[in-house]
Amino acid sequence: MNRREFSSLLPLLAAASSFAPANAQAPQNASSAAPHAPLEQLVSGRYPPIAPANPHAGPRQSQHYLLGLLPDNIRLEAHVTHLAPGCPPEPIGTHKHTEMWFIREGTARLMTAGVTRDLAAGEMGLCIAGDRHTIYNASQTEPCSYFVVTAGPPE
Repeated sequence: MNRREFSSLLPLLAAASSFAPANAQAPQNASSAAPHAPLEQLVSGRYPPIAPANPHAGPRQSQHYLLGLLPDNIRLEAHVTHLAPGCPPEPIGTHKHTEMWFIREGTARLMTAGVTRDLAAGEMGLCIAGDRHTIYNASQTEPCSYFVVTAGPPE
């Protein structure tokens, strides 16, 4: 992914707080895919949540907005994740895509390429494709939530 393609994703982060609520109507002028369905070509339009968040899913809950392909076979995903206080870290992993986290509430602890940083509400973290990373709630008493955008080749 080049700088121009990356910079075209930044408005998604700025718009994170304007996404439709969980009871929104079906997408208008847009297609969407379930998180594990075959990837479809994305089109310009409105993307409300694909499915409502499951309140019984456990300490880590995600609500997906889109997952599909941009032109030039670039995979794009957007979701919001809510972490309960003390939620365990996700496994350390690597991806072919670049991942961006915009912290909405609380404090997330992000490890990228061996460096750990705390991210407060309003801050953004970035993990370049191929770097080892993990993210988790830094607090044992307060919830944490973040908006995620990933972009890169299909995996």
